[in-house]
Amino acid sequence: MHKETQMFQSASTAYQLCFRSLFQEGRGYAFPCDASGQVDLDTLSERARNNYFYARAMIGKELSLPAVEPTYH
Repeated sequence: MHKETQMFQSASTAYQLCFRSLFQEGRGYAFPCDASGQVDLDTLSERARNNYFYARAMIGKELSLPAVEPTYH
């Protein structure tokens, strides 16, 4: 299974939920979220939604616990 490991974000939100790689600095996943870290799955594309579920499943195996971070425009 091919996975996208570059960080991506949406410029339309003020926060992103970041899952960072445990093994490769600068790699991981980022998803638009609110200030409490809630991701609106209905606004994600199918690919982004699949990446989100993958990232959650890989916490502690390949990825860190997610952190809410402000987006910078």
